[in-house]
Amino acid sequence: MTFGGLIVLAFNAILIQNVILNQFLGTCPFLGVSGKRQSAVGMGFAVIVVITLSSLVSWGLYYAILKPLGMTYMSTLVYILVIAALVQIIEMFLKKVIPSLYRALGIYLPLITTNCAVLGTAKTVIARKFNFLETLVYSFSIAVGFLFVIYIFSTLRSKIARGDIPKAFQGIPIALITAGILAMIFAKFGQLII
Repeated sequence: MTFGGLIVLAFNAILIQNVILNQFLGTCPFLGVSGKRQSAVGMGFAVIVVITLSSLVSWGLYYAILKPLGMTYMSTLVYILVIAALVQIIEMFLKKVIPSLYRALGIYLPLITTNCAVLGTAKTVIARKFNFLETLVYSFSIAVGFLFVIYIFSTLRSKIARGDIPKAFQGIPIALITAGILAMIFAKFGQLII
C-alpha cells in the first residue's frame, strides 16, 4: 500500500468507520467514562495502547503460529488472552505511576479486556488481510478515533449536564440521543471521499 493509501486508511478508520459511531463497538466505556473529560481522555489513551498493541501482537501470532500450524480456529481465544494480558499490564502500570487516573477509570479499565472494540479490531486486521504496516496504521487510527469521539462526547455531556434537561431525558437517555446525533454527523464524513 502506498503512503497515500495509508493516509486514506487512517482517515477512514478515524472518521468514517469510527469504531463507536459506525461500528457500534466499545459503547460501554463510551457511555460509562465520558461523564468527565479527564477520565474520558485517560480511557482513550489506554484504549490506544491496548488496541494498537493487541492488534499487532495478535497479527504476529496469527501469521507466525496459528496459520502455519493450521490452528486459525484458536484465533479468538488467542486474541482474548493477548488483550487480557495487555490490560493487566496497563492496569498495574497506571496503579503504580498514575494512581489518580487509575482511580478515575475505576471498573472501566478492567472492562477494556471485554471491550468489543479491541477484539473487533484484532479480528478485522486479520479478516482484511492487512500487512504489518497496515495493521499498525489501522489499529492506531481506530483507537485515535475512539479517543476523538469519547473526548467530543465528554465535552458535550459536560455542557448538557449544566443545561435544563427534562427529568425523563436526564442521564443515559440524553447521552444516547447525543450519541445518535453525533453518529449522524460522522456518517456524513463518508461523503467527503466520494
